[in-house]
Amino acid sequence: MTVRAILDSKGHQIASVPPDAKLSAAIKVLGERRIGAVLVMDQGRMEGILSERDIVRVLGERGAAVLDEPVSKVMTRKVVSCRQSDTVSAIMEMMTLGKFRHLPVVEEGKVVGLISIGDIVKSRVQEYEREQEALREYIKTA
Repeated sequence: MTVRAILDSKGHQIASVPPDAKLSAAIKVLGERRIGAVLVMDQGRMEGILSERDIVRVLGERGAAVLDEPVSKVMTRKVVSCRQSDTVSAIMEMMTLGKFRHLPVVEEGKVVGLISIGDIVKSRVQEYEREQEALREYIKTA
């Protein structure tokens, strides 16, 4: 299974905020959409990613005053990404080794989606369920 299959199933929606948005505004987006990360985009270009972990870390370090700072001061700037043709196995390993849960999907320099470890787990469970059903049907006809 590839990243493309996951995106085709879940959609290509991308939640993003501009680099100058206040951290409090980005947190509001995360809460309203019930998601764990947003891309930080400037004129269609990915500048970074902001995750729940980034927020918790900076709140612990600098306190609530950071909520009025721009996202650009809190975001992760070095963003690891993948391509639609990457396999689920490869990105699972990448995410496990890198200890991150969100991965932008980039094609020809353009962000075309964002997948999470939850999306991967969901797709793997569905794959296993399809295999089990196929085996049940095979056994019935044998």
